[in-house]
Amino acid sequence: MQIEKVYEPQRFEPHWAQWWIDSGVFQASVKAAQSVFSLVIPPPNVTGSLHIGHMLEHAEIDVTVRWHRMRGDNTLWLPGTDHAGIATQMVVERKLAEEGLDRCVLGRDRFIERVWEWKQQYGDQIKRQMIRLGASCDWSRERFTLDPGLSRAVREVFVRLYEKGLIYRGEYMVNWCPRCHTALSDLEVKNVETQGNLWHIRYPVTDADPPACVVVATTRPETMLGDTAVAVNAKDPRYFHLHGRTVDLPLMNRQLPIILDDLADPQFGTGAVKVTPANATTCRASKSSMKTAA
Repeated sequence: MQIEKVYEPQRFEPHWAQWWIDSGVFQASVKAAQSVFSLVIPPPNVTGSLHIGHMLEHAEIDVTVRWHRMRGDNTLWLPGTDHAGIATQMVVERKLAEEGLDRCVLGRDRFIERVWEWKQQYGDQIKRQMIRLGASCDWSRERFTLDPGLSRAVREVFVRLYEKGLIYRGEYMVNWCPRCHTALSDLEVKNVETQGNLWHIRYPVTDADPPACVVVATTRPETMLGDTAVAVNAKDPRYFHLHGRTVDLPLMNRQLPIILDDLADPQFGTGAVKVTPANATTCRASKSSMKTAA
């Protein structure tokens, strides 16, 4: 047989990739007595195709499990995919928009049906790619994160942890999506720095004689009504005479203490910072952005 000079993978690899699956060479045995080695695939989302990050990870895992098979270990590479709830919802909503529909018009039950329809039609793209590439997974044990058994196990674990007092529900700041009307994790949020403006607000010093004011420089004047204090740096000589005093919050007829905090930068703005709960992170980020721009 003449061996061709140029290797054409599309002529050979699909056949052998499928033969490996059909022959069961990648299946782990439940009765084998030899040592066991098992890895669970970090489940890729069902919303797209494999990218270079998947390929790097899968190649490393594939090398590892094949090496253990060569050693004679009873080896399992467990494949599966992740439902990726919010990402999947967005994909399905885009398809609905093409039909002039949205999830609110469909209602919860019908929308969930459409999500499952999408998953059945498009959610196996990654599996097909992995099989085509010859990933040595045991496809007879493939799992999906919303399979009944897995979902039941997750609920059971959370209930047990709650009953033991190891997890609890609390009130926290969350990333809220105004379009999806749901909370987002930090991983699903893209932080973007923007050029802001400094606004200067006069806070009258309480019972000052003669009248005096502390001028606060802020990028978020709209949060003023929620202020709880004004912070200055203890080493800033401009405010030595105000340590322990209070100021009047404009419009609200409420007194705010002047507190000392190293976060107040004498070199930035007026050196006086308004303290507003639930906006500290935003204010600090805006401050950093302004300093960089300067």
